Amino acid sequence: MTQFPVGGPSGASRRPIQIGDRAARVLASELARHGGPKTGLVIGAVAGSPALAAAIDALLPDDRLTVVGTEPGAAAALREHVDRQGRWVAERTRVLESVDAAEPADVVIHAEALAGSAEDARAVLAEMAKLVSPGGVLTVVVPATRLPSGAADEVERQAALYGVGSDLVLRNVPPVRIHRLRHTPADHTTAANLLPAVRPSSVPLTRGMNIDSNGVAAAGIALGLAALAKAARPKSKLWLVPALAAAPVAAFFRDPQRDVPEDPRAVVAASDGKVLGVERMEDKRFGDMEFLRIAVFLSVLDVHVNRAPVAGKVIDYFVEDGGFAPAMNPEAEHNVAAYTLLETAHGPVAVVQRTGLIARRIVQRAPIGSLLAKGERFGLIRFGSRTDVYLPADKATPVVAPGDRVIGGQTVIATWH
Repeated sequence: MTQFPVGGPSGASRRPIQIGDRAARVLASELARHGGPKTGLVIGAVAGSPALAAAIDALLPDDRLTVVGTEPGAAAALREHVDRQGRWVAERTRVLESVDAAEPADVVIHAEALAGSAEDARAVLAEMAKLVSPGGVLTVVVPATRLPSGAADEVERQAALYGVGSDLVLRNVPPVRIHRLRHTPADHTTAANLLPAVRPSSVPLTRGMNIDSNGVAAAGIALGLAALAKAARPKSKLWLVPALAAAPVAAFFRDPQRDVPEDPRAVVAASDGKVLGVERMEDKRFGDMEFLRIAVFLSVLDVHVNRAPVAGKVIDYFVEDGGFAPAMNPEAEHNVAAYTLLETAHGPVAVVQRTGLIARRIVQRAPIGSLLAKGERFGLIRFGSRTDVYLPADKATPVVAPGDRVIGGQTVIATWH
């Protein structure tokens, strides 16, 4: 029986880190976003655990899930638990005595946080990588608070080579970081069958409104400054300045839920804002062809979360230096900009995040090799900016004009022929 070590540096047992409900949802996010049919494999499952529950919740009618425990004799308890979920789940879930009997799956989840030495983690990752289907994803958890075990360092080293995304889950005791690794290339056509991934970088406030984690941090800093000012000068009203600034700063990072059009021909806006221009042009950086470019200006009042205009695979990402001219001016063409190039069924598509007069910080969360669903969040620009979408000109027709208002992830800006 193949064993996956989770002990400390000397191999001694260590109390496993608990995976809570929120971390479990992130752990199973690759399984949940795949529209199916798909196969999943959960290693280190425990009956009744949030990780197993999240994997079961992700099942669709044509899916198949395989579950393997790590402790001897765990299979009996797992089978009993699966049977209690009802016939629908039991028909789609198989429980194995040993991981040696498992077949490769599209999504492999290690349901226990990796601990121990770097050698231990390397051995675990090597064994699990053999169980991932070509183009599939391996999801692992490490403690976010660096333990002297070396496991977290080894996982992050491999994430630098094979990572297609990672998330920090602070609302777990202790906090954990979840890495998604893809050891073999995925086909870009798979992205069309994905739903936008749920990321903990978008913190839910209400059913329809989230706030980006950058906003939580910024509001926290403002409130912290208010508390320090109040403590230092209790009779002064100076503390009101950062205290009152916390709400509008947080509001800038608002991240509302959006209904993404299901029409496969639709290309959606990459951000909220006003259309600055719709033009045909050439750009050798993206290919030897003519492109349709749709530029959108974002004021400080607009939502600044950026979304993928189409489904595709990230095949390149680079940043070019430049100035900080007002984003609505022609000079903004030469501002600092981040370029994300997607491979799609219709050819190369580029999304450009441009800075502005106030915007000086671009956030991009989609590593090369990752798959983006249409309308999926992939980054943001702070405080006023511009986004450009480049589409193959001979395959797309614009449906917006300069001056139109668009909503990121929702408004159709062009259609494929």
